[in-house]
Amino acid sequence: MAIRRRIFKQDEYRETGFGNKVVEDGQRLMNKDGLSNVHRTGLPFYKSTNLYHELITMPWLKFLILVFSLYTFFTVLFAVIYYVGDPSNISGMMYENETDKFFEILFFSAQSLTTVGYGRLNPTGVFNSSIAAIESMIGLLGFALATGLLYGRFSRPVARVLFSKHGLIAPYKGFTAFMIRVANKNKSELLDPEASMIMSYVLEENGAKVRKFANLKLELTHVTLLTMSWTIVHPIDEESPMYGWLAEDYKKNNVEILVLLKAYEETFAQTVHARTSYRPEEIVFGAKFLPMSSPGEDNSVIIDLKKIGAYEEAALFEQVTIN
Repeated sequence: MAIRRRIFKQDEYRETGFGNKVVEDGQRLMNKDGLSNVHRTGLPFYKSTNLYHELITMPWLKFLILVFSLYTFFTVLFAVIYYVGDPSNISGMMYENETDKFFEILFFSAQSLTTVGYGRLNPTGVFNSSIAAIESMIGLLGFALATGLLYGRFSRPVARVLFSKHGLIAPYKGFTAFMIRVANKNKSELLDPEASMIMSYVLEENGAKVRKFANLKLELTHVTLLTMSWTIVHPIDEESPMYGWLAEDYKKNNVEILVLLKAYEETFAQTVHARTSYRPEEIVFGAKFLPMSSPGEDNSVIIDLKKIGAYEEAALFEQVTIN
């Protein structure tokens, strides 16, 4: 009878979405902010861009600048059309020179775009009335879209999880362990947070570099609440793929540790996700995290989020006595 050989190890990921091909030495799979370090090309711009997704996910400052810029652009555009077209058919204007005249028309354009209509300035004639009607329609549609996007941005559930800047190789129960620390930046609670770690490393097989992925077993995969901070620990024992590795081994094997966290956000009543990764230059050997909690008033506890990544030196292979 033929003996079947096991192709995959139990703790080895078959596919993570990044593939096993090594495109470039030192390539980073996931950025620190959790976004994959992948850029897609080969399609026309209108097919490869999701405008709604871009507007929902772009930074707030960029979004507000974009809205203000579009408002200013259309206000000035229609003011120029009024000024060049037939400015005499805008009644109620008061000006002494051409500069004052243009500003009067500019403010009329802003009133038409926002459909405010204070009453002093109003269009007369077919041309100006038609342009004002078109501008009012654009203003109504534009502000409706902006309002919808604002609601979408505020209502979009986001896990505001703070990750330590560095991962630590620290003493742990007579062995060592890879540790990171996470905390919740929001006042709302994250319920049942669950963490997983995947290690990406590069090996040479048949003269070609191949990317491998291994599941890192954690001391705790989930906790009940992320109220304070949570130190996520991967013990580096005999079962760990890191067992026996030195600092140079992480660099030689182009290691990247992907950290994935999901939890139930009580305010939005939805499951949220957070991700990050750690490269060899972001791993500190022989260190342990410093406490980030202190007593507060009325028997409360203060969590100093500025200390999320604070650490001090610690001797590796330190024997820990468990009472």
